[in-house]
Amino acid sequence: MQVLKDLLRSPAGALALLMLLATLLATLLTPLLSPYDPFALDFGNALQPPSAAHWFGTDNFGRDIFTRVMAGAVYDLRLALICVFGPMAFGVLIGLVSGFFGGRVDAALMRLTDIVWAFPFYVLVLAIVGVLGPSEANLYIAFFLVNWIGYARIVRGETLLIGRLEFIEATRVLRFGKPRIMLRHILPNAVTPALVYSMSDVVLTVQAVAALSFFGLGVQPPAPEWGLLIVESIDYMREAPWMTLFPGLAIVWIGIAFSLLGEGLSVALKPKG
Repeated sequence: MQVLKDLLRSPAGALALLMLLATLLATLLTPLLSPYDPFALDFGNALQPPSAAHWFGTDNFGRDIFTRVMAGAVYDLRLALICVFGPMAFGVLIGLVSGFFGGRVDAALMRLTDIVWAFPFYVLVLAIVGVLGPSEANLYIAFFLVNWIGYARIVRGETLLIGRLEFIEATRVLRFGKPRIMLRHILPNAVTPALVYSMSDVVLTVQAVAALSFFGLGVQPPAPEWGLLIVESIDYMREAPWMTLFPGLAIVWIGIAFSLLGEGLSVALKPKG
């Protein structure tokens, strides 16, 4: 696949793929690397510092932090990817329809977008989760209702631009159907900026999910979500700083990986002249 080849030629893209591959392998191989259950309590080994037996130390309940951080990667990445690519699909559709048809359709859809855009992102997500209640399912609902706006605006702008190009005019002259023009000729070109933007959105979503968990509005205990792991470590930051350090580093690691992936995609998906 040409995009993958171009991505691997980019230093940022290659490093991002390496970091994400290392994360995936570490997560899949956790049962082989660590014999501990991420939920099992062992009060006799509580607050043990990092050692050969417990690479990242243990928490106040004696649970192995390495195992919990690796298990947390499943929670956070699943949340981030669903909370980004679900709204992205909806936003791309709204932007494509709005930009292609224009007129009253564009005016109605963009007024809806402007209404949601008027509210600060975190305030609106907090309000929705606060009303629905803290749970993983409600996080999906909250992000879906809020996170589509940016993609709709991006794709609408690209659709308006592409719609004026000569090859689109040619498809109209040839009397191609509107669905064919939209999906086969405009969408593949309009979606590229949205894909690049989605990588930074994954980073923001991981941070937002961790922040919501920090305030008690995200994933609920005893799930080993990274934000929750940091919350659980607050009372032990001086006594056991490793409880905070390693979940925090995991968030930073994933943030850097997806930021680099976005940079690599911007190069790989750039039209070749």
